[in-house]
Amino acid sequence: MKELVKLFLLLMVVAASAQTPCNNGSAGGFDCDGYDLVSQIPLSTMGSNRANDSWGWTDPMDGKEYAIVCLNEATAFIDISDPVNPVYLGKLPTEGSASTWRDAKTYNNHAFIVSEDPGHGMQVFDLTRLRNVNNPPVIFTNDALFSAFGSVHNIAINEDTGYAYIVGSSQFNGGAYFVNIQDPLNPIAAGGYAGQGYTHDAHVVTYTGPDNDYTGREIFVGSNEDELVIVDVTNKANPVAISSISYSNVSYTHQGWFTEDQRYFLLGDETDEINFGFNSRTIVLDLSDLDNPQIHFTYSGPTGATDHNGYVKGDKFFLANNAAGLRVVDISDIANQNIMEVGHFDTYSTNNNSGFNGSWSVYPYFDSGYIVISDREEGFVLVKETGVLGTQDVSIGEFTIAPNPFSNKVHIKATQESISEVIITDVLGKVFYTGRFNEVQEVNIDLSDLASGIYFARINNNSTRKILKK
Repeated sequence: MKELVKLFLLLMVVAASAQTPCNNGSAGGFDCDGYDLVSQIPLSTMGSNRANDSWGWTDPMDGKEYAIVCLNEATAFIDISDPVNPVYLGKLPTEGSASTWRDAKTYNNHAFIVSEDPGHGMQVFDLTRLRNVNNPPVIFTNDALFSAFGSVHNIAINEDTGYAYIVGSSQFNGGAYFVNIQDPLNPIAAGGYAGQGYTHDAHVVTYTGPDNDYTGREIFVGSNEDELVIVDVTNKANPVAISSISYSNVSYTHQGWFTEDQRYFLLGDETDEINFGFNSRTIVLDLSDLDNPQIHFTYSGPTGATDHNGYVKGDKFFLANNAAGLRVVDISDIANQNIMEVGHFDTYSTNNNSGFNGSWSVYPYFDSGYIVISDREEGFVLVKETGVLGTQDVSIGEFTIAPNPFSNKVHIKATQESISEVIITDVLGKVFYTGRFNEVQEVNIDLSDLASGIYFARINNNSTRKILKK
């Protein structure tokens, strides 16, 4: 009886934070369109009261995916290899005091972390340590600390070259500070660029875009408060300014990202919604000629929420839109000045007004398609596009289930031992299906009569996994 009670409590805990489809514009109390809630870890679990930036890492050894969530007083690491049941592994404390601004990027299986915490410098953390964490959560320590600067607003990394670009420090007029991180545990100062003042954020690429004059060059595109600057940083000892561009109704040039063909650049102004009353505004720049950047057009979102960090993956622009949460914009027809919102997941339920609540950043680059949202108040939120959520085979020990979510039938396949029994229950343990088999390798189970919701598949009385009926 005690074991049944334990199982019941476990199922209830799992269900409370588990995958929730977007139905009738809502998922788990969040407004949504086309994106489902997969899982969530609140700030209280991570011992914090505020989150900010985020990034991600995929382990090249086994393909496991990990979320990196920046908190005011630390950096948290979350194993999302089982995305419906993420594991908070622990956190790396800040170097001094708490700060609203913390930023992390990755290179060569290491995380590089900066903060406006005075005297912080750049923490280096070996991410392969996440492979074997006993009794999580734990408190981690640095593997290296680069202390040539203190307070820093942001960090950009060009993974092609192994250089980090520190921006918003006290060095180089707040412009780019170059750091060679090719040997991650031994960063080396490599100069900087102060020619156009303070840089708030940057995107640095090895250029493969349409301007043949710069093919193969390392190009720094900086959001510099009141303009966008483009700099050739190939020669660290002699960076060369290429051009700059501003736009009408400048308030605070905040952050932006290249399209994958490196022709267009999607730029956000952080405070124009506050100061001018605009709906969320993205300025689309045509950078086909780096010496002569042009305003291509301006995109206005459906709400007045303040835009924050935005990233491009394929033909989609994933924007952390503060109080309006994650907004997903189709940019496939950007050349014809035609882009449009195709989905959203709003992690801030109070309103969609301008201001500094809600989603700070998003990380859309996992091969699995799962998207990390770091929300100031909600903490870690994991979502995925409706219809493709969990359609990859879901591993259950020596078995796989697909699709998940399912509409009518589920397919269970044994990868090693054979299948002798399958039981399907709801979260309260009520049995809806029992099938017994003569040691078969795969079965198709018709569950079309089940109502939409969360269920559990128990195989051979020893392997259990959550499944979702759409």
